[in-house]
Amino acid sequence: MNPAPQNLDDLVACPQCDTLHQAHALPEGTRAYCQRCGYVLMTSQPAAMAQVLSLALTAFVMLLAAVSFPFLSLDAGGLQNATSVIDAVLAFNDGLAIPLAVAVAFFILVIPLMRLAALIYAIGPLVRDEPPRNGARKAFALAERLRPWSMAEIFIVGVTVALVKVAGLAAVTIGPAFWAFSGVVLITVLKDQLICRYSIWEALEQPTER
Repeated sequence: MNPAPQNLDDLVACPQCDTLHQAHALPEGTRAYCQRCGYVLMTSQPAAMAQVLSLALTAFVMLLAAVSFPFLSLDAGGLQNATSVIDAVLAFNDGLAIPLAVAVAFFILVIPLMRLAALIYAIGPLVRDEPPRNGARKAFALAERLRPWSMAEIFIVGVTVALVKVAGLAAVTIGPAFWAFSGVVLITVLKDQLICRYSIWEALEQPTER
């Protein structure tokens, strides 16, 4: 892809450095990189969109499971205490800490679920070679806008660091929700590696279903 601003409809701007490139059809299995910063601009992997949809559905289900199952339990001096993700959020529901509880709930649960749901809604018909749904472009745009605010991975890293410190004071038993959250983080990283935003936007340009 060479910078050649001839037709504005065929120009692709790098999300990292804003360098403009002329879009061209790619051979299957190849990638196009930004000439300035090396960011992946386009990929040509016909099965990638189906894989992205499968990963998004898996992450959505695992995130719901993370809310439903115990996160971890502590045993110290004969006293046991089990907690869930909801318990972690409600730990801040007292007085001035209520806004913190709301923020934690949104960043680690609500926003990741909204982002996954919007992505599933937007690309679901595309995988079946059907016209996009009404509002699919807005849904995908919402998923992209929410990406910096989806912080499930920050939560799991913080919990891991805390567990290292607590392990010397109490017996820690990791629950299913911890592994579900960890799986969501890994799946999200893999999904973001496979997704080609340019191809999705191009596919969403088709007339919507009636």
